[in-house]
Amino acid sequence: MASNFRISIHRNSDSLELKLMGDFDGTSACELLNVLKEKCNVADRVFVNTSGLKDIYPFGQDTFRNRLYLLKDRSFRLVFTGENATGIAPERNKL
Repeated sequence: MASNFRISIHRNSDSLELKLMGDFDGTSACELLNVLKEKCNVADRVFVNTSGLKDIYPFGQDTFRNRLYLLKDRSFRLVFTGENATGIAPERNKL
């Protein structure tokens, strides 16, 4: 994982906000997927705030998008926010 990557988790009544900070590489992508699998099963919606990201590496982007299938049995809705949302969010038809 990028040495400066962190995920801050804030829970509301029926939603969760994940604030991503630092650089987003392949290992960071796997960490995000793990958090989504393990911590987000009680939420209806999960907001992924990308405003705190500095650099998004193509390998991190590809790793995240290509492994979204790991979340296929989850029932929450992913919503990407922030200025870097398009750098991480999958294409609309792949989510």
